[in-house]
Formats: sequence, C-alpha cells, structure tokens
Amino acid sequence: MRIAVDDLSGPEVARFLDEHVRQMQSISPPESKHALDLDALRRPGITFWTARDAGTVVACGALKRLDAAHAELKSMRTAPARKRSGVASRLLGHIIAEARRMGFTRLSLETGSADFFLPARNLYAKFGFLPCGPFADYRPDPNSTFLTKNLDGLDELRRAEQPA
Repeated sequence: MRIAVDDLSGPEVARFLDEHVRQMQSISPPESKHALDLDALRRPGITFWTARDAGTVVACGALKRLDAAHAELKSMRTAPARKRSGVASRLLGHIIAEARRMGFTRLSLETGSADFFLPARNLYAKFGFLPCGPFADYRPDPNSTFLTKNLDGLDELRRAEQPA
C-alpha cells in the first residue's frame, strides 16, 4: 500500500469521494452533514492523501488547517471491501505523523454519533483521541461526536497518570 498526497485530479478519486459524500448524506440529516466535497477539499489549507493498493484507491483522509497549531482531520474513508484490514489505521497513523511534521500540536475531528460511526470512533480512541466540545465553526449537535488529540504527547501522559 502506498500513501501519498493527492492533487484530487483523477476520476477514481472523484468517484471515491462522491461515494463518501453520498453515503454521509444518506446517514446524517442535512444540518449535520460535514463531509467535504471535491471542490471544498481543493481549497488552500487542506492537504489530502490517498492510500492506494496496486494503483487502486482504498482509503483517503485530509488535514484542514484551522490555525498555526490546530488542524482538523477530514474525509477519512476506507473502501467497503477493505474495512477491518488495517488500512484506516495505517492512513491515520500517517496523517498524525504528517500533522506533527507540519508543526500542529492539536488535531481534532467531528464524526457521527450514530451506531454506523462506532468503528470510526473506536479507531480514533485507539489512536488517543479524546472527547471534546465543538471546535472551529461547529455547534453542539446530537448527531456529532467531537474528538481531539494533543500531538505534544501530553494526552498519553495524562492517561498514564490516571488510576485504573
């Protein structure tokens, strides 16, 4: 599998993202849909990656710069045939490492609160993301779960110090 920054120009990536946006629209009410379409992902301040296996897109994810220290994880998606294969973990680990390399000290995300999103919430918890309140332009929403991770390593220290 190869993970690389993608310029969003290929038809395969466009189809992959269109499937993602359509799926999110079918699950989330319109006021709770926060998935970015192809044009939104091309805006300045967003870096987009694809994971490809034998040239085929199997996953994607993006970082949206919120300020000099804080970025938002966006557009994480794994091809249905590749779910539970480790692809999402590899991609998320890569994006976290890149966020650190870019100088971000905090990474946040919004995902759904419905059962459909439980595997995503479990993945983020595995990587040390903790619940937080709405950030950036988000508002409280019963259909959303907000998570954040300090990239300075302090979250890991805080968890280690808490009694079991």
